[in-house]
Amino acid sequence: MDRTAPKALEGVLVADFSRVLAGPLAAATLADLGADVVKVERPGSGDDTRSWGPPFSADGTAAYFDAANRSKRGLALDLSDPGDAAAARELARRADVLIENFRPGALARYGLDPAATLAAHPGLVHCSITGFGSGEGARLPGYDFVVQAVGGLMSITGEPGGPPLKAGVALVDVLTAKDAATAVLAALRHRDRTGQGQHVEVNLLSSLLGSLVNQATGHLATGRDPGPMGNRHPSIAPYETLACRDGEPLAVAVGNDRQFRALAQTLGAPGLADDERFARNQDRVRHRAELVGELEKRLAAKTPAAWTERLTAASVPCGPVNSVGEALSLAERLGLDPVVPVGAGRTPQVRSPLRLSATPVVAPHAPPALDEHGDPLRAWLSGPDDTPLPPLV
Repeated sequence: MDRTAPKALEGVLVADFSRVLAGPLAAATLADLGADVVKVERPGSGDDTRSWGPPFSADGTAAYFDAANRSKRGLALDLSDPGDAAAARELARRADVLIENFRPGALARYGLDPAATLAAHPGLVHCSITGFGSGEGARLPGYDFVVQAVGGLMSITGEPGGPPLKAGVALVDVLTAKDAATAVLAALRHRDRTGQGQHVEVNLLSSLLGSLVNQATGHLATGRDPGPMGNRHPSIAPYETLACRDGEPLAVAVGNDRQFRALAQTLGAPGLADDERFARNQDRVRHRAELVGELEKRLAAKTPAAWTERLTAASVPCGPVNSVGEALSLAERLGLDPVVPVGAGRTPQVRSPLRLSATPVVAPHAPPALDEHGDPLRAWLSGPDDTPLPPLV
């Protein structure tokens, strides 16, 4: 990562008035692409996630906060204070993008609602992130865990007959952050052509529903609700975890009949691919229980690591169930350089997944302390419009 390389979003100023995860992660993604991001927080306490721990980083900051606030300038403003509210409006007037996740209508009292910000700055891209939209759902608080429940994700997660389960990360917030960043980039492209900004809206429920893909479409096609299937796939088999020696799991993802034939051959049971119960994917789905029994009988002879080596050589998609640490180590071995430093004594960051050949992702800076850049930012906001912000160091 080279901070001197061309930046895709060079010259784009983002005012990040959001907190927790979806908004901050969207803003961090824009920072990865070279935008200059100012994170605005409440004085004293700051973003809620500053206190969400353990775990805490070596310098005492919450690891949760660090995960979504890299490469930002820190500014504390009390919007109930007239002077601070005026500074916030000036920041919005100078910004190219404003990201916020306040309850719909709550920013109107400070002159920071979309109507007011776009009136003051018609070229602004004002991105509002809510839980359930700005209509009937405006009064509902948007928390990832609740949206996973009411949005149907929990109903298809877990084992059949077991309790509904959430994903192991705030997945809806992450998906919404990606939707928000995509929408902002589209709005900036429109502004490049027309000079016109716009109000961008995303909400957690819609982002989740859009991410249910085949499960939601399956319901629309049949009128039936899908249910939890553990690690099994509703339409493909074998596409699940299978027990190897000592019951250790191996993830096997056979996506077509050719791969199944290679799997059967590697397991020393080529006849399985000719068995009328298993010859085609739709047959394997119908006879999944019998299929799993036949496969696990053979897989019990070796460990997941041994089978991964042999099956990968045969072009059968598979792998062990890794811990987070093992997953990072795998990415390191594959040359993906998954971790990047952000300074001595600071917890490193997971590298952005984006790769651009001409405008590479910017090397990240450490997340800011509360109001870390407050004095120079307040001085900049009270000065001439054409005064550039100094580089973030």
